[in-house]
Amino acid sequence: MSLDLLIVNPGGRKETYQGLSTDLTAIEPPIWAGLITTFLLNRKRNVSLLDSNALGLSDRDTAQEIVSTGAKSVAIVIYGHNPSASTQTMPAARSLVTELKQQNYSGKIILIGGHVAALPKQTLIDEEVDFVCTGEGPFTLDDLIKYINGEIKESEIRGIVYKYKDNYIQTKASPLVEDLDQDMSGIPWHLLPMEKYRSHNWHAFGEKSRMPYASIYTTLGCPYKCSFCCIQAPFKEGEKIKGYKETTNSYRKWSSKTILNEIDTLVKEYGVKNIKFADELFVLDKRHVTEICDGLIERNYDLNIWAYSRVDTINKELASKLYKAGIKWICLGIETDNTSSQSMVNKTFTQDQLKETISLLKSSNISIIGNYIFGLTCDTLESMELTLKSAIDLDLDFVNFYCAMAYPGSSLYKDAIEKNIPLPSNWSGYSQHSKNCLPLATETLSGSEVLKFRDNAFHHFFSSDRYLNYVSNKFGEEVKLEIINMSKNRLERDYNE
Repeated sequence: MSLDLLIVNPGGRKETYQGLSTDLTAIEPPIWAGLITTFLLNRKRNVSLLDSNALGLSDRDTAQEIVSTGAKSVAIVIYGHNPSASTQTMPAARSLVTELKQQNYSGKIILIGGHVAALPKQTLIDEEVDFVCTGEGPFTLDDLIKYINGEIKESEIRGIVYKYKDNYIQTKASPLVEDLDQDMSGIPWHLLPMEKYRSHNWHAFGEKSRMPYASIYTTLGCPYKCSFCCIQAPFKEGEKIKGYKETTNSYRKWSSKTILNEIDTLVKEYGVKNIKFADELFVLDKRHVTEICDGLIERNYDLNIWAYSRVDTINKELASKLYKAGIKWICLGIETDNTSSQSMVNKTFTQDQLKETISLLKSSNISIIGNYIFGLTCDTLESMELTLKSAIDLDLDFVNFYCAMAYPGSSLYKDAIEKNIPLPSNWSGYSQHSKNCLPLATETLSGSEVLKFRDNAFHHFFSSDRYLNYVSNKFGEEVKLEIINMSKNRLERDYNE
């Protein structure tokens, strides 16, 4: 029996990450595509899942695979391993759609994900697809299957935009999934190429291997409102149904029992030791975190987990519990050393708080990765230099240096459109590592100047004697050599706007 729906995670690693995609970047399982697949399987729908990204399939090979399944419809999931990665997945989705058309695929095509939920009508205008999902997707795809099987009309599919004659029709909004434990209890790992996934290089510093690897959510959404973040875009229409104010964000949690059951599966059936908690903010709800940590401590799996935290959600007791549970890395959203820029992106911690949190984590043997953003509105060359110096002086175990980017669905995007601030000419320009990346301009700097500073800062940080000596003392000479080789990779850029 042919599939009613094939859910596809598109490829495009090379265009997104250039040479870094060969062995430095992680290969992440498609969490959201997997959760939606589970939602539909729980409803006894005839669906399957294809991760063309992990399999390294070309667009042609992926299209041929889709056609060969005889699937009546295909959902291309525009998500990445963080919210900002949704937009940079669009070029891969477009290429796949083009190839499907060339191979005369006759089924229905729907795009789903954060980017398209932020810009549904524009996406439908720009892409040769039948439908664009305006919300988070599970109920929409369930309705799509009903439509394909003649149970409901096209106009009754909740949460889509489609074209009828010369008009663009947006249907009734689709609700959020309420019972995560019951409806999306985990990812169907048996449908995924588990041998292909690998952690980030830094995640495995001092470990035997970067594989096997998996990433999971323990929560959905984030209650905070950082101006550069677009995480809530696919949840907004469902929030409206529930009566949320526009300024209020939903935040849903899986129970600790469900999370621990999924980790049991990963460890016992697939031998996974390296795990990422991909929540935008894992260390937030103390009770939720504590229950998960207590369960992991009891199991004593000797895991290597990393997760995100705010600077102001860590205390001594919790830090100790995190490490005992196997959470060996915490990623802190530090963003900037510029107080003015910090307040503009709704980050309100002091340098003393930052140093105290770093001290607490280090005293519990937890390694720290700091996320930084260059090119926020108030940034100057001087302020970015201070941020770089601060990053070096804090003796962090690793850093991510990003540029401020106006991702669709974020407040920065809305502001950029209103103020006519230059944006990338195509979606690949939103990838932090692409050749044509174009960050936001600041009040005093062009986007190209910000990008050039970021790239130079990356090489300055990872080649500094202070950092290399620190890494060598903590992780060993082999990791130091790995860092040196990593920093030899210079991204090819178009610095001219």
